[in-house]
Amino acid sequence: MADLEVRLDEGALWLTLNRPEVFNALTAEMADDLARYLVEATSRDDVRVVVITGVGTAFSTGADISGEDAHEHFDVTALDRANRIIRAITGLDKPVVAAVNGVAVGVGCSAALACDLVVAAESAGFLLAFARIGLMPDGGSTATVAASIGRARAMRMALLAEPLGARAAYDAGLVTHVAEDDDFAELVASVVGRLAVGPPLAFAATKKAINAATLSQLEPALQRERTGQSLLLQTDDVAEGMRAFGERRRPEFRGE
Repeated sequence: MADLEVRLDEGALWLTLNRPEVFNALTAEMADDLARYLVEATSRDDVRVVVITGVGTAFSTGADISGEDAHEHFDVTALDRANRIIRAITGLDKPVVAAVNGVAVGVGCSAALACDLVVAAESAGFLLAFARIGLMPDGGSTATVAASIGRARAMRMALLAEPLGARAAYDAGLVTHVAEDDDFAELVASVVGRLAVGPPLAFAATKKAINAATLSQLEPALQRERTGQSLLLQTDDVAEGMRAFGERRRPEFRGE
């Protein structure tokens, strides 16, 4: 079974993250393939809407930082891969739906929140966990989260790395839809079905206009995040944060 499942169903291109044993953590190949399919959807007449979802209890926990000495293998190329996904989502002239079936963490959270509509199951949660390993938010989330819920709540999510449940995320304006777990698939199908038969030219113009009005700082944010993350990745704090993550203990940050 592929780590990224791809299927076309009545105008909807479904991109399903399929590594449930590691909560759909993204490998380099998965990230590259996800960005590629999103970009290719622009020129496909048979695609009217794109859906990103996951298998199992997680949407995605973001970049895969498992294994010993992960900090020695995790560098800015992972950030560049993430940024390609975000640019592909926001730049696509067709609606992109995040069907958030479970927890969305790190760049998995960033990718979900970059989508045009975010449909969340009641048991889903959203977490910008970067600070827990000594990093800053990336994947454009310093722009997209603040644009959705304001500076104060964005700071709380980013600095305290507190999870936000699906219902709270909906009430805060971070996601567009929420449903009980048993009703989640039906709601996703309804939303995707409406988009698949809707007016593609109007959708394209609408998406472009709303993104221009609300995400004018996305590209500068991606650049700032890349610069900041590049510096942080060279610190002892990040090395300690990633070791602590692998060892399932609380990190001891020293500001070095």
